[in-house]
Amino acid sequence: MTPDETKRLVARVGRRLSWSGWLASAGGSAVVFMSIGFLIPIFFDPSQRDSIGRENLPIVIALVTILGIGVSWLFRREQKPAIAWLLSGREPTEEEQARTLRLPARAAALDAGSWILAALVMGAVNLHHSVGFAAVVVSAIWLGGETTVALTYLFYERTLRPITALALATRLPARSAALGIRHRLLFAWSLGTGVPIVGVLVVGIVGITKSGVQPEYVGGACVFLGAVATATGLLATLMTARAIADPLTAVQSAVDRLAGGDLDAAVAIDDSSEVGRLQAGFNRMADGLRERERIRDLFGRHVGQDVAAAALIGGTRLGGEEREIGALFIDLTGSTAVAVAMPPTEVVRLLNRFFGVVIDVVEAGGGLVNKFEGDGALCVFGAPAPSDDPAGQALRAARTLAERLDAEVPEVGFGIGVSAGRAVAGNVGSEQRFEYTVIGDPVNEAARLCELAKERSERIVASQAALDRASERESRAWDVGERTVLRGRLDATGLAMPRA
Repeated sequence: MTPDETKRLVARVGRRLSWSGWLASAGGSAVVFMSIGFLIPIFFDPSQRDSIGRENLPIVIALVTILGIGVSWLFRREQKPAIAWLLSGREPTEEEQARTLRLPARAAALDAGSWILAALVMGAVNLHHSVGFAAVVVSAIWLGGETTVALTYLFYERTLRPITALALATRLPARSAALGIRHRLLFAWSLGTGVPIVGVLVVGIVGITKSGVQPEYVGGACVFLGAVATATGLLATLMTARAIADPLTAVQSAVDRLAGGDLDAAVAIDDSSEVGRLQAGFNRMADGLRERERIRDLFGRHVGQDVAAAALIGGTRLGGEEREIGALFIDLTGSTAVAVAMPPTEVVRLLNRFFGVVIDVVEAGGGLVNKFEGDGALCVFGAPAPSDDPAGQALRAARTLAERLDAEVPEVGFGIGVSAGRAVAGNVGSEQRFEYTVIGDPVNEAARLCELAKERSERIVASQAALDRASERESRAWDVGERTVLRGRLDATGLAMPRA
């Protein structure tokens, strides 16, 4: 957030808080003043209502003005050091964070103090009428003040959420600094049910116990208190519901995005209660999934996606199982001369281009580049994922690979050997360090055929065994040639080359 954006945010929040504070105080005072007006005929002759109202109205206006200015000044004095970190463009200290998170509570406390002072002043002003009436005035102001203070807290807490989110961006406080869900619901109950019922009970008790009270005045007072209760209760319930529902809706939306594959999903932590801890918990879960996916991606890049998927699904254990596989071995020719003629960085760049084509072709053909051996690579088909035609896949990949390398990396020579048969595929090593590999005669034969291919113009040599195991469609793309004894073997191997 830029300094100008920060200043605009602080100014906007400050204006909303100021106007809401003044409106809450003025509206609460007006409701209390009118409530007392409905109560006057219960205690005095109805003709005295106007005179008592004229007597108290200037004092009410003066108190609202003086106390409103005082509360606004005190809150700004509290707010300025609490958000100094924000205006200076740095992270808050623990003390600054705590003071920022306590701003709604501090505003409510200041507001409550002003209402208590107003109750004492108005009670003293009306004491000369009677002690009972003064007590009613104090009680009405107390109940009205409780309602106004609660609404002020809820509104301040919501209005300050953008600043709260910035304060919580770096860390969560050790202790909750805001009202939890339970206390917010109790707030809503007290505003919508508790306070109004107390007022109605007082009016009803006075109407029953005081002689000479006309029923229409008691009924009028009850109707007015009920109307006020309905309005304030609805407002408090809506504000409380939004304070709880909005963060939960944001978390639900982020969960849906995460389930849809958006691993960058996150929610702003803008609540320091248990709701904020839920938001932080989701972000930690998303961080863990991103880290897991990153590790999975790195794991797949190192051992191959099929091996990684098999390990994640079925776990890892030493040993293996016998499979029908197709083996393809490819190796560069003249790599020593290339290394002498080119700088090491250029050699690495050339090898990366070469192996990029190898990986692309083999994986597109359903195989696995099992390991890189210097400037060569062993590619396997039929393991770890089984295949109906591993030999045919290996033969087809060899032909495609030769075409792609001739077109895309023409500056290198190569040899490709292909074989097929039964082999053992699994994890070899120890419990501390192992790798997935394929061991068996087809692998050895493919390596020997690769050596032979580097000496021949065709550059691709497959074994007769691979053709015998491949599908008829793929076999027709190859010509069977002579038989020869490969290095390290006793029996002659039938050779096959792609048809021109």
